[in-house]
Amino acid sequence: MEHPAVTKGAFTTSTRAPDVVVVLGPGQIGQAIARRVGIGKEVLLADRDPANADAAATTLAAAGYNVHTATVDVADRETVCRVVTQALALGTVTGLVHAAGVSPSQAPPEAVLRVDLYGTALVLEEFGAVIAPGGAGIVISSQSGHRLPALTPNRTAPWLSPRPRTCSHCPSSSPGRSWIHCTPTNSPSVATPCGSWRRP
Repeated sequence: MEHPAVTKGAFTTSTRAPDVVVVLGPGQIGQAIARRVGIGKEVLLADRDPANADAAATTLAAAGYNVHTATVDVADRETVCRVVTQALALGTVTGLVHAAGVSPSQAPPEAVLRVDLYGTALVLEEFGAVIAPGGAGIVISSQSGHRLPALTPNRTAPWLSPRPRTCSHCPSSSPGRSWIHCTPTNSPSVATPCGSWRRP
């Protein structure tokens, strides 16, 4: 949220809340993106394994970034909401990097759908409710998007059904519409969404 500048003598001090970039899945790809877009911002690294988030935070902090960590299961709304709340406490969320996912070599198809498909939709829904105007995000697709065949509507329907919204940052009566403008990349499968979005 924009705050007016505070003038003190000959100096003008901005009281604008700091920008926050959230990285879900801070592996090598997530860290590389954080290095490019996290300069001068608060960087929140979230991973299902706290040790992974801590290791990435140590690396980025040594390079001069302001980093924080969180634990998240991207397919669990409660933990995603906790990360959203933590991000908002740090400042204004202006960026989201969603690089968390699993592949068929790591998990069965049900888990791939739960994490890579439903988890992506969940993350975009919850962060889409709070990201600042002009903010942007990117979703890094799992290799599952190229290894699995295209899903039928019957296979995807259970994962795309609306869920009640109970997070503190969005009213439970919020309509299911989304204002997110997506620019998907080409992929032979809809199992793992990949692309970028920006809030108008």
